[in-house]
Amino acid sequence: MPATPHVEQHFTATEAVRDVVIGMSDGLTVPFALAAGLSGAVASSRIVVTAGLAEIAAGSIAMGLGGYLAARTDREHYRAERLREEREIVELPERETEEVAEIFRGYGLSDGELAPVVAAIRAEPGRWVDFMMRFELGLEEPDPSRARNSALTIALAYVAGGLVPLMPYLLVPAASTALLTSVAVTLFALLVFGWVKARFTGTPRLRGALQTLATGGLAAAAAFAIARLIS
Repeated sequence: MPATPHVEQHFTATEAVRDVVIGMSDGLTVPFALAAGLSGAVASSRIVVTAGLAEIAAGSIAMGLGGYLAARTDREHYRAERLREEREIVELPERETEEVAEIFRGYGLSDGELAPVVAAIRAEPGRWVDFMMRFELGLEEPDPSRARNSALTIALAYVAGGLVPLMPYLLVPAASTALLTSVAVTLFALLVFGWVKARFTGTPRLRGALQTLATGGLAAAAAFAIARLIS
């Protein structure tokens, strides 16, 4: 009988999914809480929409910029560490060689088994530095376009999430009436988003959905209660 080929499927777009999760989570939660809070203090949906759109614009820019700076920082950190490793294999080759050996000893190789492997790694400086970056420091070279892509992904996900709780206010003039529809729509969106996020991250789907729902619901409830108390 022919052997069934073993096919492994791994999810690799972790960075993009992380950016979507960051942007969408805050996009659904913050404008939702703002809209709910304003609904407890004002009667006009127009005011809620104006404030909500302003918050979405400011929030998406701030979140996108934060993602950009975080990615730039990761890249700068990688470059600095690589330069340090390149200098050390020239200035301290014996110490770096022993560090390579220690890494392989951690995998159970004896000195006799690891000697030719260590020698092969030492023979090519670029490969030696790559090895130290990955296995000593646990660093992978960031994608050069990571900062730009992260900023755009987070910002667009924030806008998409933020428009969900505001849509009812665009259709219903009375803020108190629109609030009920916004709550229903946004809580459903939070539930679905939490379910999808859990599917991609490998956590239990029901737990992920309920956690996301609870976070957004509590934030909106707190904002609404504070606004009603103040008004």
